[in-house]
Amino acid sequence: MTMKKDTESTEMALQSGYAALANTDALTDAADDLAGLQLTFDRVKIPAGGATAFEIPGDNDDTEMVKEIRGIILLHHPAYAYYRDKYQGGSNPPDCGSFDGVNGTGDPGGLCAECPYNRFGSGEGQAKACKNRRMLYILMENEMFPVTLSLPTGSLKDFTKYVKRQLSKGRKLSRIVTRISLKKASSASGITYSQAVFSFDRMLNSYEVENVTPLIEQVKQYAANLTVASLAGYEETSVDPETGEIIEPLK
Repeated sequence: MTMKKDTESTEMALQSGYAALANTDALTDAADDLAGLQLTFDRVKIPAGGATAFEIPGDNDDTEMVKEIRGIILLHHPAYAYYRDKYQGGSNPPDCGSFDGVNGTGDPGGLCAECPYNRFGSGEGQAKACKNRRMLYILMENEMFPVTLSLPTGSLKDFTKYVKRQLSKGRKLSRIVTRISLKKASSASGITYSQAVFSFDRMLNSYEVENVTPLIEQVKQYAANLTVASLAGYEETSVDPETGEIIEPLK
């Protein structure tokens, strides 16, 4: 009876969207095609003004709008960015940044906890001059490479609650499938923005865990080599001073 269940579990895993990783060292096997190229992962964008659909990269540089992202959060880490001059868009890297939320690199650099720009009120209104975001690496079904989602300040509270709920049940984010959607929210000053919402979908089975684990380690190596310049383009051109969220211009 047990053998039958194991066989059925394996067959289900082979039919799942994560079966593409089976016996494949995704990033390493792609080394020949990537030789001489700088590997970056596609970015998922949270829209402005309370819209409830993500912007994800499509084929041929097209952009697709999707209501929900469903995938495995392989890794997540802080992504702090401080611009001495107000960010005007484009791909300019910040003056200082951090990928661990502890040490900043650049100007002024040093310990984030002691940095005056990492305090509420140091930016516009009551905001921090240093924008505290969080980078998520999400492996969606039928994909070999993860996409990145940069969570703005206003979405961090819900994400923190979600992580806590899963850990309290003994679930690691890299061992479960997570659903991410958007809802319309308002800041204390009445500005509407799009907020990420997280929910549990299912546990990975042992076969999927085995195939995903090598990719997790490779993504960790990728993240360990990030530089402040990697943060370029993640900051938004118009930011709510209370939440750090994208502000849709008044019409």
